[in-house]
Amino acid sequence: MSLVNTVFQPESRETAETFAGTPLSGDVVAPAVRGEIAVSLPMRHAGTRELRLRYEVQGPADAPAVFVAGGISAHRHVSASAVFAERGWADALVAAGRTLDPARTRVVAFDYVGADGHLDAPIDTTDQADAIALLLDALGIAKLQAFVGYSYGAMVGLQFAARHPARLQRLVAVSGAHRPHPYASAWRALQRRAVALGQLQCADAAGLALARQFAMLSYRTPEEFGERFDSAPEIVNGRVRCAAEDYLDAAGAQYVARTPVTAYLRLSESIDLHRVDPAAVGVPVTVVAVEGDRLVPLSDSVNLVEGLQGRGQLRVLRSPYGHDAFLKETDRIDLILAAVLRGNGAHP
Repeated sequence: MSLVNTVFQPESRETAETFAGTPLSGDVVAPAVRGEIAVSLPMRHAGTRELRLRYEVQGPADAPAVFVAGGISAHRHVSASAVFAERGWADALVAAGRTLDPARTRVVAFDYVGADGHLDAPIDTTDQADAIALLLDALGIAKLQAFVGYSYGAMVGLQFAARHPARLQRLVAVSGAHRPHPYASAWRALQRRAVALGQLQCADAAGLALARQFAMLSYRTPEEFGERFDSAPEIVNGRVRCAAEDYLDAAGAQYVARTPVTAYLRLSESIDLHRVDPAAVGVPVTVVAVEGDRLVPLSDSVNLVEGLQGRGQLRVLRSPYGHDAFLKETDRIDLILAAVLRGNGAHP
């Protein structure tokens, strides 16, 4: 896919400039840059739209490029750096000494199409994949060493590998498959209904918070809740309150503070629109599944690997964190990344 009407537009003078910094204890401080581009994106269900893609790149310009993408709440700021010191969504995985060490790897990430809440239209994972191709064109990156995708990012990675295989050497797809499982789609449908009920009552934030709380139950496992919240309920103001409610309330509040309602709804729908033919994926793929993941069952990962027709390898983790294992089991994920990126193709 060629770049159409793309214009480089840095956010500001400061954020557009590469930062070298002062090395500490002999370590090399990785440069970081943040900006945005304007694109004309032909979308699968919404026609051609004029959009802005916001990105962040960390690492030397001459280092192998790896695109990193997470769940629908992930964003372009993957990890903290000397110039962008705020906490990233994957600080433990993109860090000094890790496989994705920004001193040796050019880590590329972006805000998903629709993440700013300005696009109120159906968004497909094919749209995200094509947007990434446009971004790589603008950044002058002909081919990625790898695409590392977690959850929704794994779905987008599969689409990218199917639609733009010449731009990619290998894919690591963690907790994401070629299609959404019907059980998971049902979970998300109820979450979107919670948002709709909130909107009917002019309580958008309350509806979105409740949807996020439902989501947290689907991300984690009964085993984790049994270990963390196994205490007797309390009576507060005449109502029974269980031990997990403080945790769920905090999760809902944090999500509402950073997520537009329209962005949540459209990206949630995007998961359910996702379909890719595994046979169309033309690069080696390492599929990482988690036992107990109720959103992406192990059987779906097995079916994906079988459909890859010899280009895939399955790695299975046991974890009490379920779908969120990729955010919690960082040492184990890093070992898998090391085997893939430092080995041959998808087969460590």
